[in-house]
Amino acid sequence: MSSIPTREVARRAFATEFNDAGYTFKESDDDRAPLYALLPTGARANRVFVVGTLMETEDVGDESEYWRGRIVDPTGTFFTYAGQYQPEAAAALRELETPTFVAIVGKPRTYETDEGDVRVSLRPESITVVDQATRDRWVVETAERTIERIGAFDPETSEYAMMAGEQYDLPVETYRDQAIAALESLEDGESAEAPTADAAD
Repeated sequence: MSSIPTREVARRAFATEFNDAGYTFKESDDDRAPLYALLPTGARANRVFVVGTLMETEDVGDESEYWRGRIVDPTGTFFTYAGQYQPEAAAALRELETPTFVAIVGKPRTYETDEGDVRVSLRPESITVVDQATRDRWVVETAERTIERIGAFDPETSEYAMMAGEQYDLPVETYRDQAIAALESLEDGESAEAPTADAAD
């Protein structure tokens, strides 16, 4: 059993932190070594697990289908892209009605715009329709994980916290505030049909 490679744990992160995670790295020179995105709260993420409202889908491909999905959580927007190498995810984006709650497991990918900005997107391994209770539970658990990472953020003892401090000029307290605001949004009864104006930006 020990010789079988294990899949990386899928990290939970809200959209705002995920979109700030523009620094990627490998921990060895092996071509097959996993690529990690560095979360600003001091954790590495090879895979992420997100749940939100699929608000919009669009085929942005030229030669062949290449689907983009826009997913909203209480803090902001994820973008996911799927083409011929992710046929099941591409089919989901092609066929799903919007708005609808979805759960996505995928890998973070970064790209640089013509203006030199780094954008972060999600290459989906799976896209699953879920209900509001699942979305709400994800918000609660993601808030807990985010606050745990912030509580353990110590550049003197954590390699990834030190890396985050070097790569990002971002106060981690910001993500605590967003996690708390996300929890409060559940109390306000937000739904797929009525995302906040901030979240839809």
